Amino acid sequence: MIRVLIVDDEPLIAEAHRSYVDRVPGFTVAAVAHSGHGAMRAASRAEEPIDLVLLDIGLPDANGIDVAAALGGLRPSPDVIAITSERDLSVVRSAVAHGVVLYLLKPFTFAAFRDKLERYREFHDALPAGKSAASQRDIDRAMSHLRIADERASTPKGIAPQTMDGITAIVRQAPDGLNASEVAQAGGVSRVTAWRYLERLADDGLVTRITEYGKAGRPQVRYLWR
Repeated sequence: MIRVLIVDDEPLIAEAHRSYVDRVPGFTVAAVAHSGHGAMRAASRAEEPIDLVLLDIGLPDANGIDVAAALGGLRPSPDVIAITSERDLSVVRSAVAHGVVLYLLKPFTFAAFRDKLERYREFHDALPAGKSAASQRDIDRAMSHLRIADERASTPKGIAPQTMDGITAIVRQAPDGLNASEVAQAGGVSRVTAWRYLERLADDGLVTRITEYGKAGRPQVRYLWR
């Protein structure tokens, strides 16, 4: 089993990641942390070494990239998959330079999450046992698993990344949540389109559905960013 440390400052998001990990064969959650210091403490004090860290870049007490670099100083050092909404290319380059093996953008579907873990597992299993590689071929074969992209997993059918980004931003900026009609008006899309994207975010555990009763007509569902 690949032992996983989940690091995210939002407990509900961390719990959603835990439920996702539990659905992928071959992985087990060893610990959960909500800060950079908590991540280092959990990784350094684990009874058995942590193999993989699912690391949010935007932590309250530390830059996630600095945490990735610090994790690289442990022996044995865990691998890191960044899970973040940070899209700045300079951040991506810095993450790679500090040992991040894969980069997963929020929001994402379970299929995209599973794809990253399965690719990592192939990379992990392809590494030869022991401290040194048997050949250049062994190294190339292991690294190739990290470079294989699956666009079907990262971009589900009917989901446009730009539209998803826009709707995600609208909901995140509404502390009391919004219904589909309000999101549609703010985003310049139809109500049906807004509802479909909001339901996708809810299914992925990024927003909470809140049903409001007692008003005229059908109950209204508001979507609140977690």
